[in-house]
Amino acid sequence: MAFNITEIPQPHTIGSKEFIRLRELFDRSFKAARIGVWECSLPDQTLSWTDTVYEFFDLAPQTPLTRDEITKLYTPESLRQLTEVRDRAIRTGEGFTMDAQIVTARGNNRWIRITACVEFANGAAARIFGVKQDITTEKIMVEQLRHLAERDTLTGLASRTKFEIFFNEICAGGSQSARALLLADLDGFKSVNDTLGHLAGDDCLRGAGSRLSRVVPEADMIARIGGDEFAIIHPCSSADDLADIAARIVKGVNWTISTPTKSIRIATSVGAAIIVPGQSPKDIFAEADHLLYQVKSAGRNGFRIASPSLSVSGSMLIDDRAFNRRF
Repeated sequence: MAFNITEIPQPHTIGSKEFIRLRELFDRSFKAARIGVWECSLPDQTLSWTDTVYEFFDLAPQTPLTRDEITKLYTPESLRQLTEVRDRAIRTGEGFTMDAQIVTARGNNRWIRITACVEFANGAAARIFGVKQDITTEKIMVEQLRHLAERDTLTGLASRTKFEIFFNEICAGGSQSARALLLADLDGFKSVNDTLGHLAGDDCLRGAGSRLSRVVPEADMIARIGGDEFAIIHPCSSADDLADIAARIVKGVNWTISTPTKSIRIATSVGAAIIVPGQSPKDIFAEADHLLYQVKSAGRNGFRIASPSLSVSGSMLIDDRAFNRRF
């Protein structure tokens, strides 16, 4: 099976024993790096693989290969991308590199990185060839890092980073759906940390996250954005709707932590504002945060909301006077 691997020294340049040793070293290095060589002749689509590529697809070496059968092992999206870049490469002569997901002959999910070059003869593509590398471990690590970046490790809710990205997109007008931002802060959390310890504080935060998920199941996002503060982005059609959502949060995230010597009530304060597309995310967040602070200053365990209204010129104004409720 000839793959024209030019990196391998040829016998006429070095002694045959040295050539064999280097060839074996090269093969072992490729195998250790989970890299295999492949070739597809054109136009008959005949495939040739090194043993490592067979391993990627969980096929025994020297198994008869037909391209139609092998492409069935690619996921639909990866096959679509592969077909697109491969056809372009054959047409233009330009190589490509892409990551593809496969489900092997034994049903294992695997990611491979395909690098391809095209060889022309008499003005037509004669073969396409290159290397395939198993990058499954790399993909898993990247996904784990992404998950860590997007999820709060304590509560399992969205992280502040993910919240900020989503919030900025909404404020930029990327969606036509009306939404609101609600900021919720736990009342009594400091007493839990100070008197029962940080492990009890962690349990309290997890409990708050679970309760929030139950009371606002239709929320687009629930995030822990720091300490005992949570942010909720929720579909919202009106000021009355927003008041109802805020009331559900205040009522639902309210419980008592009891020990043999002490009972601590956990309540919730909420500040909320309807998201106006095109308005600065900083301004909307500041408005909700200001209202949250007002609730806490007024005795906690309640909510205050801001609703947008139209001015004479048609621009949006914020009116936070009419909606202020304590429980």
